[in-house]
Amino acid sequence: MSETREAILAAARTRAQAHGYSGLNFRDLAAEVGIKSASIHYHFPTKADLGAALARRYWEDSAAELEALRGEFPDPASALRKYPEVFRKALANDNRMCMCGFMAAEYDDLPAAVKAEVKAFADVHVAWLAKVLSSADGRADADTAKERARAIFAAIGGAQLMARSRADIALFDAIVESYRRVGLLPG
Repeated sequence: MSETREAILAAARTRAQAHGYSGLNFRDLAAEVGIKSASIHYHFPTKADLGAALARRYWEDSAAELEALRGEFPDPASALRKYPEVFRKALANDNRMCMCGFMAAEYDDLPAAVKAEVKAFADVHVAWLAKVLSSADGRADADTAKERARAIFAAIGGAQLMARSRADIALFDAIVESYRRVGLLPG
């Protein structure tokens, strides 16, 4: 991949985590990267192309991060305890959001290709959580693990949204801790 393409994706990710898909503007991105907007069009002919590539890269990076987390914490309960950190990092970075979570809120206004990549992000997280939950409790059937995985994914995303709306990362931590107290996440 070219350095320019990577710089565009990096700048676009920062903007999308703060402003969503609607915040992706070729002229602003070009100014930030230090290129002409025509150069962005060379790499991404349309905003939809940029959005889809950005969301795809985001879920691919996230999938790799989840696998690394599982490698670092092979005990399922430990991996599940660390899972909220994946979302907390965005808040710690200038009160940003999970990019695909932000884009999911804009779902009706997204091009089809971007919608597909945003869905893939959720699918990756739910599948990872279900796999870890299944290995934590060998008695749980696949449907139950997937159901709980969806609940955890939605709950962590909701905690991030509440914390961002108040610019209060401590609120995220408190909400996650409440999930542990009630048993949604391991203590």
